[in-house]
Amino acid sequence: MNKNTIAVAVIAVAAAVGIAYWSLGSANSPLQGSAIAAASGSKAITIWRDPGCGCCDAYADYLEGNGYMVTRVDDRDFDKRSVDMGVPERGIGCHLAEIDGYVVSGLVPVEIIERLVSDRPDITGITLPGMPGNAPGMAREKTGTLKTYAFGEGGVSVYSDE
Repeated sequence: MNKNTIAVAVIAVAAAVGIAYWSLGSANSPLQGSAIAAASGSKAITIWRDPGCGCCDAYADYLEGNGYMVTRVDDRDFDKRSVDMGVPERGIGCHLAEIDGYVVSGLVPVEIIERLVSDRPDITGITLPGMPGNAPGMAREKTGTLKTYAFGEGGVSVYSDE
């Protein structure tokens, strides 16, 4: 690469980061973009993931294939961020996401995410703990049943078992 190509690439990356920061808020206040997403009716979702996690990329691709606008944020401490955002420590999923004011942990199928943002229950979010082999991102599509848990001030309960 020559110096001009490198300079253009650096400027493009800086611009993209600036736009993401401005529109979604800083990494330390991830829910700032929620009002924007809710007001526009968009399917914008932000995912904090371990850099280089192939299943997280496959999951993000799955969401994009279902009409979501996915912002991927590399975060080696996504598990700490998950706990800070209310995910029970024993319920941490493969990555952390935020959509429309809700926290979503793990490889949760889109139909469950859509039910969450449509029904708007009084919870912090939902989690599909671990990395189930039959979940989107691990398998081409969901197969069998997956148990998703709700969490919030009222504790932890089963949200979906389908």
